[in-house]
Amino acid sequence: MKSKATAPANCQDCPHLQHSLMGNCQMSELSLVSVGKVYQVYQKGQVIFRKGSRAAGLYCIREGKVKLSKLTGDGKEQIIRLAKEGDVLGYRSLMTNDHYTTTAVALSDCVVCLVPRTDFFSIIEQNAQFSHSLMRLLAKALGEAEERILHAAYKPVRERLAEALLLLHHLYQPALPGPFSIPITREDLAALMGTAKETASRLLSEFRDEGLVITQGSRITLLDLDKIGKLSALYD
Repeated sequence: MKSKATAPANCQDCPHLQHSLMGNCQMSELSLVSVGKVYQVYQKGQVIFRKGSRAAGLYCIREGKVKLSKLTGDGKEQIIRLAKEGDVLGYRSLMTNDHYTTTAVALSDCVVCLVPRTDFFSIIEQNAQFSHSLMRLLAKALGEAEERILHAAYKPVRERLAEALLLLHHLYQPALPGPFSIPITREDLAALMGTAKETASRLLSEFRDEGLVITQGSRITLLDLDKIGKLSALYD
């Protein structure tokens, strides 16, 4: 079960504010949101919201990483999007007044703030800059969805692994330069690639034998980002 933090932080003090949709808000709007939001802590693996449930508001990730996924017709998980600190979730369902079309699950321990739908729509009505940024966010999400469909249709699975590793690299890259490892299960890696776990594991072993990555348990370290990038872009 999720828990509510005892000392929720003000939105004005969020370290990711300037890189978030909420960074377009006026100080008075941030003060309003700080009072009305729900500040929640999720442990790794917990569901933040579930497909089919009614959109309750805008989710802002303060700490942690999140996957958004859905089940295919044969019951396999497909990861649709990865999100990190400063990202917002659930805005499309809010705008269409629809139920969530994906399930959001914490990939790591997370702190997530839920902005109630009434406050969200109040800001849209009053703040043109916020509305324009939201439209750009929706347009970007649509473009990324179209690209995923094309890649799933024609990009070979080996190249999809390279693409997935680059996405994970961007997701987990720390602020300071230096080597780091990516914590990802083989199941999640396969769901991000759109393939079977066995295929993802086999190809990852090939990447390791080729000196592209190091694997240690469920952690992956990219050794040759340039070669992985070129492999990912072969069919773009």
